[in-house]
Amino acid sequence: MKPDHASPDHLRDFTTDARVLLVAAIAVVVATAGLFAGIALLKLIRLATNIAYFGQFTLADLKLEDTPLGYASVIVPVIGALIIGLMARFGSEKIRGHGIPEAIEAILLGRSRLDAKVAILKPLSSAISIGSGGPFGAEGPIIMTGGAIGSLIAQMLPVSDNERKTLLVAGAAAGMTTVFGTPIAAIMLAVELLLFEWTPRSFIPVAVAAIIAEVERTMLHLPGPIFPFQGGMEVTFVGLAGWVAIGVCAGLLSGLLTQMVYACEDGFQKLPIHWMWWPMLGGLVVGIGGLIEPHALGVGYDNIANMLDGRTVATAALILLVVKATIWSVALGSGTSGGVLAPLLIMGGAMGAVLAGVLPAADPGFWALLAMAATMGGTMRAPLTATFFAVELTGNTHVLVPLIAACATAHAVTVLLMKRSILTEKIARRGHHLVREYRVDPFALTRVREVMTAQVESVSATMTLHGAAAFLTAPETRHPSFPVIDENRRVLGLIDPPAILRWRRAGKHRTTTLGDLLAGSKVTLAYPDEYLEGLSDKLLVANVSHLPVVTRESQQLVGYVGWKDLMRVRSRKQAEERDRSALLAFGTRRRKQDGAEQDRVG
Repeated sequence: MKPDHASPDHLRDFTTDARVLLVAAIAVVVATAGLFAGIALLKLIRLATNIAYFGQFTLADLKLEDTPLGYASVIVPVIGALIIGLMARFGSEKIRGHGIPEAIEAILLGRSRLDAKVAILKPLSSAISIGSGGPFGAEGPIIMTGGAIGSLIAQMLPVSDNERKTLLVAGAAAGMTTVFGTPIAAIMLAVELLLFEWTPRSFIPVAVAAIIAEVERTMLHLPGPIFPFQGGMEVTFVGLAGWVAIGVCAGLLSGLLTQMVYACEDGFQKLPIHWMWWPMLGGLVVGIGGLIEPHALGVGYDNIANMLDGRTVATAALILLVVKATIWSVALGSGTSGGVLAPLLIMGGAMGAVLAGVLPAADPGFWALLAMAATMGGTMRAPLTATFFAVELTGNTHVLVPLIAACATAHAVTVLLMKRSILTEKIARRGHHLVREYRVDPFALTRVREVMTAQVESVSATMTLHGAAAFLTAPETRHPSFPVIDENRRVLGLIDPPAILRWRRAGKHRTTTLGDLLAGSKVTLAYPDEYLEGLSDKLLVANVSHLPVVTRESQQLVGYVGWKDLMRVRSRKQAEERDRSALLAFGTRRRKQDGAEQDRVG
């Protein structure tokens, strides 16, 4: 006799099928489009900068601090912010902010659909914002733009919502790779922030997009790594203490920056003027800050290079940190357009340069690098992304362990101190709750036999319709439904009060047996060895609250399972995380625990 269990052939580690190859092929097209969009954005930023501060229609690399405008440069960010406010008011409000929360919201709530206006207006508004001195990075806007391109291409094809999400994220990853030359970090950003799952069906196309973008940008001779750094420090316990210390400081800075941004946003919302005018006020603060510290304006990639080279002294770094944090928080809180990643690197690096003098000895720029990555990882709650991002930006794999130590520490600090990150706070303020903890579904690990009721109350197929009605309405009957079995304990169907009423209204005679009434009817069955994820689908399709459980070979009734049993699995999972007990104990203490456990079982 064959063993009573399902064949394992249909059980797989992953549910991904060959269609992932088609999606990956589409991701190649998305990556190429995202690459050219990213290049266009970088050129637009340079063009806007040269027009705004030098009056020259050129793509030459002119430095903001060399502008001939003098004090008149204060008005430049105000004008740029006014243009952005008008674009948001009469174009698309989705261009406001730094882009990543909007991409997350589209993925979770908008079926991964972004319109063409976002793909056009987001990079244009960001180029104007950054080009007119806005203290932002280009990565947020290009992530949003690349995502919009992926979404638009997907919307023209017959794909599922999950495949559309994958292509949106593939475009975002390609855009980030284009700007920084960091394909691995772009993939990790997708996993930690955008996909909300860890499956081959999404990972493979996103990886393809990031790799294709990196190959194409290399063929176009774009620089990489863009901030070469070969420094480091000796791996010791003293060094470890320093890595943890810089991680703690970065975590605290992350919390402070997040609070500053949303405090500014709350302040702007109290103003008695339309939000279209808020960026102008933010632009005024940016302009004044630019007079104090010109290096705080724009993307500020030169600041990153200087800090990694050890050329930024502590005093200058402190001024840069204070001014950059202030104008960035105010400008971002005002609703203008720009990214957060590069500013976080600059502010974190400045903090690292300030603290380098009191930390263990290391090569110049080492502590700035760790602080950059840890501040990014803590603020965005993406420690792996930040770690690989720093490695790829610098081309230095020797600092991988110090980086992950600092980023993990910063992540721990922000997770314990703040309920939400700078990215998810904006989504929460729009009334949506977001959970960023991914676990294996307990329904995929639990079999029916582990939760079913083995002592089943059933009724005989020989019972009459009249007898069934009396049985169901009797005071001692404890359940609403019961399986009907024949002399061999095979299940013919289920009876419940609605079924009795249907038969009576159909004119069935009161002496008709349940076996005759259920003859030829289709009954949905559960099996002891099947998993609950399949059972939940059966309950939904059959529109019932309980199912009889039968053996596969003999089809005999062995149990009864319902939706309450499924809920108990969830409760058990929560108890595993909540209840604490020692599994290894000795003497009297252990005997008392065993006795208490037996009492509970009994």
